[in-house]
Amino acid sequence: MNLRIKPGRAVLPLIFFLLWAPGFGMEWPSPNAAPLSNFGWINGKQPVLGVSFASQGPIHAAAAGELLFVHSQTSTASRMPSPLGSWAAVDHGDWLIGVYSRFEDKEESGYATIVEKDGIIASSGRSGWTEEEGFYFSFFDRKDRRWVNPSMFIAPMPDTRAPVIQGVQLKNNDGRIINPVPARSLGQGRYVVSVQASDTRLDPGEKPLAPHRIACSVNGVEIGGLSFETFTARDGSLMVSRDGLVTAERIYAAAPFFEIGEVWLNRGQVNLEITAYDISGNVRSAGYRLQIE
Repeated sequence: MNLRIKPGRAVLPLIFFLLWAPGFGMEWPSPNAAPLSNFGWINGKQPVLGVSFASQGPIHAAAAGELLFVHSQTSTASRMPSPLGSWAAVDHGDWLIGVYSRFEDKEESGYATIVEKDGIIASSGRSGWTEEEGFYFSFFDRKDRRWVNPSMFIAPMPDTRAPVIQGVQLKNNDGRIINPVPARSLGQGRYVVSVQASDTRLDPGEKPLAPHRIACSVNGVEIGGLSFETFTARDGSLMVSRDGLVTAERIYAAAPFFEIGEVWLNRGQVNLEITAYDISGNVRSAGYRLQIE
């Protein structure tokens, strides 16, 4: 079953109003749900483009809007299974589309064309490519053709723990991968920097999440970094912000490491620092003192 509704004008005006007008800020579809993966996290060698939650019960609208499309997992319109399972697209204004998915099917009559803020979209389920009961939530900017981190619009969930930096790799022009911890000296030249980093919000036993940003500094000067804010669709590829736009395929090729940039190391002693930030402002840094020959 597919319910198609002709796109029209959104119920609420600009995102600026949604974010800042009293009482009209966006909210998470289920404020007490536990995140299983978040925007930018690694799915194989691909990025996660939203937030996956483990939950039971209702899924609420993040803000008021207009229902554009509903897809049922039991639809016969396509024989191909969808990783989203049952899903609904809601226009929240200013080209921002909320995609609510992997929920439990319900009858067509159960969907309203106009969605009120905090109105119930559906109930948590296990449709699509998931093994846990819950739902998957994402934002798509239809004008700029990009997926947007929901945490850019919704107040971050409680987070008291700084990200963790599990490892750093340097790759030279010959393709050799070097661990900077035991390395005593390196040759002068250009190196690709890859970092394995994750974040947990409240407890170290939680599912690991992606940090919000990973930066690299040489001798105290930041020379680049990777931000998990948007993924842009361009010419059939996903592009991510890393000192300009770089293909997600390149960033995630060394999973579970993220390729965060390139550095040129000159002769002498060099201080290389990696810093990981989460969306709540918690910070973790790791420093490496290198002798460059």
